[in-house]
Amino acid sequence: MDIRPNNTIYINNLNEKVKKEELKKSLYAIFSQFGQILDIVALKTLKMRGQAFVIFKEIQSSTNALRSMQGFPFYDKPMRIQYAKQDSDIICKLKGTYQERPKKVKPPVSRDEEAPRKKKKKDPNRAPGAANSEQPPNQILFLTNLPDETSEMMLSMLFNQFPGFKEVRLVPNRHDIAFVEFENELQSGAAKDALQGFKITPTHAMKISFAKK
Repeated sequence: MDIRPNNTIYINNLNEKVKKEELKKSLYAIFSQFGQILDIVALKTLKMRGQAFVIFKEIQSSTNALRSMQGFPFYDKPMRIQYAKQDSDIICKLKGTYQERPKKVKPPVSRDEEAPRKKKKKDPNRAPGAANSEQPPNQILFLTNLPDETSEMMLSMLFNQFPGFKEVRLVPNRHDIAFVEFENELQSGAAKDALQGFKITPTHAMKISFAKK
């Protein structure tokens, strides 16, 4: 590991059968917990198959992602992760002179970052009525506001990081809701608190409540 830490992580040993768009969405879903992602690059050329780059805004995010997700079983294959070489041709071509001109890129990005923070603060206050109708804690979580392309695999990868995870149940003909079951209500509560408002895509912040018994 003589490559210096930088904003981009390079992942290989990915399942080559997964479609490029699904792969990118699933990578976004599991890696955005570590920080803001600027871009995900997955190429389906013969030479680049089974590989991807995830470009974070902060080096701290890429470092945490590398440590936490090393060997993580992703579509039945353990991910191999390392820092991308700083002068990677692919990243340079895709990001243009991004690395050389961080000052011009940072101001708009920081504004974007503030926006979700403000929204997150509003969410708990916005639903005092919903709080009254909140179901008593139990081991099953009810997820809403999910994007159309949500898959069982995507949700499983998000929730199986938490102890006691049992299964994800999607609702037939409904892409925007799902149920996630844990061993007990303490474990489901921990996952609910940690992933409340988690953005599976930039426009869909997941809403989590306890399921009706």
